[in-house]
Amino acid sequence: MPASSVPDIVVGRLPLYLRALTQMTASGKEITSSQELGERLGISSAQIRKDLSQFGEFGKQGTGYNIAYLSDQLRRILKVDRIWDVALVGIGDLGRAIAHYAGFVDRGYRVVAAFDNDAAKVGTQIGPLTVEDTGRIVEVVRARRITVAMLAVPRDAAQEVTDRLVEAGVHAILCYAPTSVHVPKGVHVQYIDPVLHMQRMTYYLP
Repeated sequence: MPASSVPDIVVGRLPLYLRALTQMTASGKEITSSQELGERLGISSAQIRKDLSQFGEFGKQGTGYNIAYLSDQLRRILKVDRIWDVALVGIGDLGRAIAHYAGFVDRGYRVVAAFDNDAAKVGTQIGPLTVEDTGRIVEVVRARRITVAMLAVPRDAAQEVTDRLVEAGVHAILCYAPTSVHVPKGVHVQYIDPVLHMQRMTYYLP
């Protein structure tokens, strides 16, 4: 099925399924069911079956899903059956934490370039990376053919940096800045703002 015809909310649940399957594999399980997945994730088994059916038939009635096979298929669908090189912009406290996070590579992502506009940080090392000046984003990202980026810059800088990343050929941006950025068609942005999630949670508090 063409990617454009699959609802984004369905795509958003696929990484949850993959994470649960990965945890099952680590515990030694080989077979699961939509019922078991649903109980782990708080999603109805019918919804899981409907989501997966958008991409093909992966299980057999009465038998369930082979965890290794379904995991491989989800990695292929999500295009994380490969390693994506990632540019990180913003080396403040959050950016440094992201750069040091060890959980990206085994999930398909590798931070290979880091940028900041602070002269005191440019040229310093963060792990194996040398921090580059943000003025070199277009040059470096183009040369390395990077198409994925993470944005950990202040709100006021987010749009300008986004424009440079788009100019350089980036098509997927994970934005930690507490704002919305404008991008042309064909560029996908995901936002992570902890305050928004906190506000959503406190709504339910007594």
